[in-house]
Amino acid sequence: MPGEKLSIRDLDLDGKWVFVRVDFNVPVSEGGVVDDTRIRAALPSIQMVCERGGRAVLASHLGRPKGKPAPEYSLRPAAERLASLLGRDVDFVEDCVGREVEKTVKSLLPGEVLLLENLRFHDGETKNDPRFAAMLAALADEYVNDAFGTAHRAHASTVGVPEALGRGAAGLLIEKELQALERVLRNPSRPLAAILGGAKVSDKIEVIENLLSLADSILLGGGMAFTFLKAEGKATGSSMLEEDRLELASELVRKAQDRGVGLLLPSDVRIAREIKAGTESMVVPVDAIPEGWMGLDIGPRTVEAFQREISAAGTILWNGPLGVFELDDFADGTIEIALAVAASSAYSLIGGGDSVSAVKKAGVTNQISHISTGGGASLEFLAGKKLPGIEALTERMQ
Repeated sequence: MPGEKLSIRDLDLDGKWVFVRVDFNVPVSEGGVVDDTRIRAALPSIQMVCERGGRAVLASHLGRPKGKPAPEYSLRPAAERLASLLGRDVDFVEDCVGREVEKTVKSLLPGEVLLLENLRFHDGETKNDPRFAAMLAALADEYVNDAFGTAHRAHASTVGVPEALGRGAAGLLIEKELQALERVLRNPSRPLAAILGGAKVSDKIEVIENLLSLADSILLGGGMAFTFLKAEGKATGSSMLEEDRLELASELVRKAQDRGVGLLLPSDVRIAREIKAGTESMVVPVDAIPEGWMGLDIGPRTVEAFQREISAAGTILWNGPLGVFELDDFADGTIEIALAVAASSAYSLIGGGDSVSAVKKAGVTNQISHISTGGGASLEFLAGKKLPGIEALTERMQ
């Protein structure tokens, strides 16, 4: 529960060096940040450190450089974007540990900000190497985790550093993320409608199982729906599905019936012979997909059925697109559902990079109650798992 963890608000930051684990894993092209959503999300915690007289030592990863320096994964563009967003200088150092780094960190004055180079330029980060964690911990007096997107990873900067320092606090973004998830999972306004999409059932098995004891209805779309449809004996043509999950899909349907949870599958789909812009497509009932054709979006009848559930909901949880929405030919279903969620008066939480992209494409980002910055972390939380990066934080004394 978010209230049980020590918060950045609880710390005396005046004059302290504060190690802030941020999530600046942002898209970079031609030396510039393409999407600064995650950098903006970290601003409140960084500003709090500065305003309270702390010295902000920021650390993040970017991409998967495999434990060695790679110029294309440098965080320098993120430092430049952060400086423009903060309206103040942001120092940058070309490593995250070592003498030069220590020297630069020690020269920081209260209210100043420094971004370390990519943590994953050292393999000790992903291995949670105690020596690497100790070197990072030596840079600061206090630890704040504000990187929800990496909270499901037991890495040096998320678990090792707070252990080495002896305590760790949640940043303002992590607090906000946990409060939103808790609101959906612990105390939702009923009915709770969960919309799940994406390609594979296997990616969401534990989420579906957990939601079967929490949700009032589960709306399934995307590629994963075809595994359920085939399990029901429907002809799915060449649609993407997981043959080895058919029995599991049938079992989940039975569990939903036993628990009185409405499990809604598509009744019609838009099909094509290939995943390609401008290709011939048509809408057919789910039991009439010809061989050689594949389902690539939910159809209008399915959209209407889903819209009815959404408009009646008190809480809406959405993870995963309902079709190949990257192509405009197969984006209608996902866009229509995004518009329905935005128009609803329900509390809405959207998690997962593709779902967030869909909401942006529909132009309704500002009409969603909470958009999570952590796809994998929110999925694991929704599956009822404990997140190492959250577990490593200090319990607040009651």
